[in-house]
Amino acid sequence: MHRYLRAVGFSGIQKREEFEALSKFTSECYQTEETAVTEEGEDFSERRKEFAEQMGLLVRGVYDENDEFQIEYCIPYFSGTTAHYYEDMAIERHAEKESYSGVCDDVNLGVSLIFYLQNVTEYLNKKRYGHMESTSASLILSGLSVEGKILMPVYQKTPVVSEIRSDQERRKMIQAAREGDEDAIENLTLEDMDTYSMISKRIMDEDVFSIVTTHFMPCGVECDHYNIMGEILDVDLRENNYTKEKIYAMTIDTNGIVMDVCINQQDLIGEPMPGRRFRGIIWLQGLVHFEEKW
Repeated sequence: MHRYLRAVGFSGIQKREEFEALSKFTSECYQTEETAVTEEGEDFSERRKEFAEQMGLLVRGVYDENDEFQIEYCIPYFSGTTAHYYEDMAIERHAEKESYSGVCDDVNLGVSLIFYLQNVTEYLNKKRYGHMESTSASLILSGLSVEGKILMPVYQKTPVVSEIRSDQERRKMIQAAREGDEDAIENLTLEDMDTYSMISKRIMDEDVFSIVTTHFMPCGVECDHYNIMGEILDVDLRENNYTKEKIYAMTIDTNGIVMDVCINQQDLIGEPMPGRRFRGIIWLQGLVHFEEKW
């Protein structure tokens, strides 16, 4: 049974029998379906049913020799709205089932970003017919959370031109460091040492969340789980039309990455409002649209 079911309003599903019944209901009453042929020659299908705006359940399975749909697994999904363009992206299949993860380098983070791929059939079809450029893609990120807190904002003066230029220079240095520039690596190391020294002095008299205003860090052993903190840009309270549970859908700016996060109202401590901060653990999903080539 999937841990993140409650993020889209199914906190009452506690038993495997209930989950299997919900998966069957979704596969029979689906709203959209997309199919593709796998490398093994199977007819693979994704069936989606939306239970609230932009969120619901996704059932994946295959058609047997009698043309009957056989459920393989069911996951919750949440669709984001903000697209980011990446020139270097790779998609890798998971070992145990027909599911995939995406990997791309993000300059704002300085590390590789790993997410769970939402549109597997689209990827398989474009890969099969050769209608994609594998290294360039538009990516819409979203996160499902089952635990989170609302933090008050930290006062920050309006960034001046010099600070904006400094951020741009840092991004250029990170890119140069990836390409092996030793001077850039040394400069970034010195900057990190200065930052560590500043935090070590301020932490004696201040709370850590008044110093660190945003973060995006890997969490646990699963590669697509992250501990994030960021400024809330927009909030929308939605209702699961099946269970009537309330879900917050928030647009968050974390480390320069704008993404959407959903969380069950029961699992969120505090009241989200634009300007406040969200801190929590998310399962990162991504909707990828590869550049086509003909």
